[in-house]
Amino acid sequence: MADHVRSAPRPDFLDKPTLTGERVLLRAVTVDDVPALLPMFRDAEASRLTGSHDDGEPDEERIRTWYDTRRDQDDRLDLAVVERATGNVVGEAVLNEWDPDNESCGFRISLVPGTFGRGLGTEATRLTVGHGFEKLGLHRVSLEVYAFNPRARRVYEKVGFVAEGVLRAALLWEGERVDATVMSILAPEWFRHRGRPEAAGHPMPV
Repeated sequence: MADHVRSAPRPDFLDKPTLTGERVLLRAVTVDDVPALLPMFRDAEASRLTGSHDDGEPDEERIRTWYDTRRDQDDRLDLAVVERATGNVVGEAVLNEWDPDNESCGFRISLVPGTFGRGLGTEATRLTVGHGFEKLGLHRVSLEVYAFNPRARRVYEKVGFVAEGVLRAALLWEGERVDATVMSILAPEWFRHRGRPEAAGHPMPV
């Protein structure tokens, strides 16, 4: 039998957990978090790094409607990232694009400007992905990261994501065509290192 093949129950995405780490706490995101999250939508660099082509001022009412419905979603998990030292909402971490036939999800994370470099994103990624494998029974979690975002790629590698291949010229940004790297982490890998491949003796690529 193939490694780690099992018949997992349907993940309960309606169960919105509270996940606690040393630096961050993750909880269900709500419409009340919109004021804290709005800087993500207004920041030009954040738009570039995520390849978001939206022009002009973000539609706050549309954003509020979106976040007001997150608790009722039964096919994805949207969590607010709260910095424990301050109690401030500093971003969001999301498991989305659930593929029930293949027990897989996509992952994305976004932090508000000014919160980088403190290990918040790394810990939030580790907590969210760990929940996906250990509680939701996922087998694969994947993402795409653009070539001009090496900082994010480093975070994903620290947690154990492995590069699978390159989507060439996947993004056209201000006249430049940018590659995207597909990365993933599998359940057997997670259960070997629990999101700390270096500590488990699995060196990251240089």
